[in-house]
Amino acid sequence: MTTTTTPRSSQPSNVPLAIWPVTQTTAQYQRAGRYDPECSAHPGKMLPELARRIVTEYSSSGDLVVDPMAGIGTSVVEAALLDRRAVGVELEQRWATMAESNFDLMLARPKRRLAKVHLGDARYLPKVLGKLSGTVDLIITSPPYGCDAGTIDREAWRTGGSLCSPDSFNYSADKANLGHARGTAYEVAMSEIYAACYAALRPGGRLAVVTKNTRRGGRTLDLAGLTVALAGAAGFSYLQHVIALHAAIRDSDLVPRPSYWQITQVRHARQRGEPVHLVAHEDLTVFLKPLATTTSGDAHAN
Repeated sequence: MTTTTTPRSSQPSNVPLAIWPVTQTTAQYQRAGRYDPECSAHPGKMLPELARRIVTEYSSSGDLVVDPMAGIGTSVVEAALLDRRAVGVELEQRWATMAESNFDLMLARPKRRLAKVHLGDARYLPKVLGKLSGTVDLIITSPPYGCDAGTIDREAWRTGGSLCSPDSFNYSADKANLGHARGTAYEVAMSEIYAACYAALRPGGRLAVVTKNTRRGGRTLDLAGLTVALAGAAGFSYLQHVIALHAAIRDSDLVPRPSYWQITQVRHARQRGEPVHLVAHEDLTVFLKPLATTTSGDAHAN
């Protein structure tokens, strides 16, 4: 198996590394009885426990937290539950409506007033946020991973249909959605999004990005490395790297929780002779908008 290489920006080599066990209980259990059951249709949901941990570690009560690719609103609702003002931006009406449903289900007054979701494109985040732009304390998001994503439809697949539900494949039937972007088109779009995040944050604000390295055509996309490079080019300083475990810790063992899709893909890769393994973590890369505005920073903020 070959690996793609992505040039990294000049970042410090001594960035702190941490490991967070965020799946001591399954993702389904973390959402059960809390989130709208229809959320299962979304192909790329953030773990509630991971969202809570990020909000707790990198913001304070009363802070403004924004997710520019909010999906079903996991990061937004978890931030509001922790007494943060929280705003989500979502391109697709379907997922924005589902986010509102989650807010209504999980947030009693007065916390319900803390959570909002706006329809909009993450590349134009300052415009979508309006007067809030430049005052954001924390941006937390998990962008598409530059690979196919879908909700598994086992019954359809067993009867000769598609493996993934067509209505939510790559987040949208609209090919303009970032979920369909690959290669250079993906990098260009993410560069624009990180520049928009830089402009929306206050000086000293933080950007937390959840990614997962993926394989396509026998090649590994180092998405964490790409994120570091693109965020650095947007003006951010690299603050911390966290391994978010997708495996439970039981005594001295790790108990992975692979999806049907992961197991199938690894099995097929091994049949082709590729020595691949199940990926049991996501990468959280955390960045800082410097307090001192530089000439380069001014260019990104405009």
